[in-house]
Amino acid sequence: MPTHEPGRRDTGPSLEQILGLIAPGMLDVVVAPCGTAVPVAGVALHDPGEERDDGTWAATGLILLAVGVEVASPEAVDVLRAADRAGAAAVVMRRGGRGPRAALVEAAGRGRTALLARRPGQSWTEVLGVLRTALAHSAPAGADGAAGVAGLRLGDLSGLANTVADLVGGAITIEDPQSRVLAYSRLDHEPDPMRRLTILGQEVPRWRVVELRESGFFRTLWSTDGVVRLPADARYAERLAIAVRHGSEVLGSIWAAADGQPLAEDAAAALRTAARAAVPHLSHHQTWGRAAARAREGAVHALLKGDVRAAHEAGVATDRPYAVVVAEAYDVHDEQAVSTVTAGQRVLDVLALQAAAYRPGCVTARSGRRLYVLVPAGDGETGPARTLLATARSVPRSVVLAGAGPVAAGLSGLPASRETAELVVRVLRERAEGRPAGEVVSAVAAYDEVVAETTVLRLLDRVEPLWGSLSGPVHAMVEHDRAHGSAYGDSVAAYLDASCDTGTAARRLNVHPNTLRYRLRRARELFGVDPADPAVRLLAEVGLRLAARRPPRNASR
Repeated sequence: MPTHEPGRRDTGPSLEQILGLIAPGMLDVVVAPCGTAVPVAGVALHDPGEERDDGTWAATGLILLAVGVEVASPEAVDVLRAADRAGAAAVVMRRGGRGPRAALVEAAGRGRTALLARRPGQSWTEVLGVLRTALAHSAPAGADGAAGVAGLRLGDLSGLANTVADLVGGAITIEDPQSRVLAYSRLDHEPDPMRRLTILGQEVPRWRVVELRESGFFRTLWSTDGVVRLPADARYAERLAIAVRHGSEVLGSIWAAADGQPLAEDAAAALRTAARAAVPHLSHHQTWGRAAARAREGAVHALLKGDVRAAHEAGVATDRPYAVVVAEAYDVHDEQAVSTVTAGQRVLDVLALQAAAYRPGCVTARSGRRLYVLVPAGDGETGPARTLLATARSVPRSVVLAGAGPVAAGLSGLPASRETAELVVRVLRERAEGRPAGEVVSAVAAYDEVVAETTVLRLLDRVEPLWGSLSGPVHAMVEHDRAHGSAYGDSVAAYLDASCDTGTAARRLNVHPNTLRYRLRRARELFGVDPADPAVRLLAEVGLRLAARRPPRNASR
């Protein structure tokens, strides 16, 4: 007989509520003959071998996990029928690669028990833990006073931080027991230095942790259920903190800081409420959050490539317009330019947190040095990009280039928005490449601000394969420069960029005008590259731009 927690309820939250709280894509509803509004009393593991001799057992209102049973297996129908006789609200089986047999779907349609399928990649232990946490989270709001945070998806720590910030009237940070930042509320005001350091470093600075430990603050925080006050001093604003506990286990803490105005009078009471409401969220984060985040990030990438079926798993609403923002992050060193630096992963971490706090519904995914953000349309395409830029400017020795694509009316338009945002970032990167590191700064733009440059990039992308199969004077000049380290191509390119003004081009090249005139004359004599010829001028514009995409064989002049 399956076992479950003593004192289970015959009524409780609906199956729809439970499924709405867990990570998207973890469980699929195959058949729900009575709908998903049926009440759920608990969750239990089901072993078909433990039925009574007469083949019956009681499981009224339970979600049964049929461990070891696949929807395509011969015994699946018998397990489903037995669960239906026992009064189960739902039975969960492993999906497998073939999907459910027609006989199983038919049997489920004739019964009362919903048939759910567990997707590959999740363990039964994870499913059990998440479902039990969702049940605990679904307790009536009046039971713990947490009505203010009702409706948040289980594990939505950013949403929790923003909601608590509204209740407390301050800036919220949610941290794990090691003082690492899990989420923080949106930035409505310039943060004080400690909050800025904590957010940018994604953890409380080590020296501050030592300071709080030696003062006894952490000892008090971890040993009490109440709110602990850290008074304001000459450096930092007042803080309130409370531990989040599940029984005797400390899951983390919630911190509130004055955000442009004093904390509300009932801030301490609001924090106590928030700590109770945060228990299932932090418990979910411990048991499932990281794996769910990876799955959600994969779904976001699939959605950006055009797979609209991934919307649910990505946490994206199908009936809302979105814009795609792409940000590239770099760590810049004095001797390096943007084109040679490695990705600033710490900066991406900060930007992802900031994007999650920016507006409900924002989802993110990474790829190398890039962060992709899907933003529900609202205050203009560049709003979130400029918010990320403002955050990035606070990170020392970092550069962020952010581009905003146009708003996509439907999910099928997201790949085009992503492609446009990537083009905008390419424009910003090309502007930055070649500059001394000290002159490279973070930048943001929307497509309509760089239409001409993005159009040129598109044209060059189309022409590049053809160009490589051709030959001519420009090809000969480029190959000579690559083989001998000469600067004829650079000289012609600078001359054309300066609208054929020799003096301006010479200054940009840092050479004497007579030197530039000599190089231009030799380009005509050696290769037939004459900027005065319109056709040759056009070919030079195209060919030299394409040549600039490949590094020279040696850098000598």
